[in-house]
Amino acid sequence: MGFLSASSTFTRYRLIEEVPDSLWPQIPDRLKRNAFQDIDDTADERSFGWVSFENMLDNEWLTAPPDKGQYLAFALRLDTRRVSAAVVKKHVQIAQDIELERVREQGKKFVSRERRNEIKEQVMLRLRARTLPVPAYFDVVWNIRDNVIYLASSQSKLRSLFEDLFTLSFDLHLEPLTPYYKAVELLGEERAAALDDIEGERFV
Repeated sequence: MGFLSASSTFTRYRLIEEVPDSLWPQIPDRLKRNAFQDIDDTADERSFGWVSFENMLDNEWLTAPPDKGQYLAFALRLDTRRVSAAVVKKHVQIAQDIELERVREQGKKFVSRERRNEIKEQVMLRLRARTLPVPAYFDVVWNIRDNVIYLASSQSKLRSLFEDLFTLSFDLHLEPLTPYYKAVELLGEERAAALDDIEGERFV
């Protein structure tokens, strides 16, 4: 769910480094450099990159620019192509049976392991090419005044992908704003050690 939905799950980050003034004018070009590339006409398993906040199909920001007053808004799109294990097993078996008949006609008794692996790869490529990727996109909002970034997801794998792509795109590193870091921010570094002695408690 995105930030414009009635409800949303999100992860909040802060930037570790100071943002150089020279970066802000480069943001649109940096987004386009790492924009999402469609894989509908390929056999690629997945593709990810930045797209417009307003339109997941717009990877050139023709719909609207990313800057929204004191915010930058864009989205991370991730397309994944999945073929079920049962379908793969079926078609691999069919292809290997055909290959076994062929080698027996040549006087051989079995298909080599290397050839079986090759057949499996060929089948996987063929099946992926026939399967449309499933699109997903996750809103990103960057408050440029306090340099807090919001990602509309709390999935660990998606967060890791986002953090890596963000660093690649902007040469900046993110730190999740967990309750611990928020407490340090409020209490100050001199009292941070006291937080390490606090033990978790379950309230029933």
